[in-house]
Amino acid sequence: MFLSFDTLGLPVPQGSKRVVRGHLIDANAPKLRPWRADLKAAAKEAMADEPPNVGPVRVHATFYFPRPRNHYGTGRNLGKVKETAPIWVAVRPDLDKLERALLDALTGVVWRDDAQVVALNTAKVYTDAMPRVRVVVSEATPWG
Repeated sequence: MFLSFDTLGLPVPQGSKRVVRGHLIDANAPKLRPWRADLKAAAKEAMADEPPNVGPVRVHATFYFPRPRNHYGTGRNLGKVKETAPIWVAVRPDLDKLERALLDALTGVVWRDDAQVVALNTAKVYTDAMPRVRVVVSEATPWG
């Protein structure tokens, strides 16, 4: 099994939980729900009516975030990324919360249970293009 897809839009972390009228909900549910729905829709399209995987899988995901204005030059360098601008997003949202939102959204679509994810390689990077997440899922084999 090999699956690759992008989901456009600003990646949303799975936030803290809170209890509302006896129900446990995500604190950022208004933003998280549509993001997870977009992830699920992209995964369903990439799965092309295949059932969820039942074996162990490896997941590679890169979360792309827009660069802040201070990463760009001014004057004649307007629109050019400064040489000193970082590649890595070393600020919020936390990577583990982005991973949780992704893995939960793909449960029941790409795999039956996110416990099947035995290897996870993720990163947060800046982009000059559209914010998104690129997801690659493959079958976990004994040597790769």
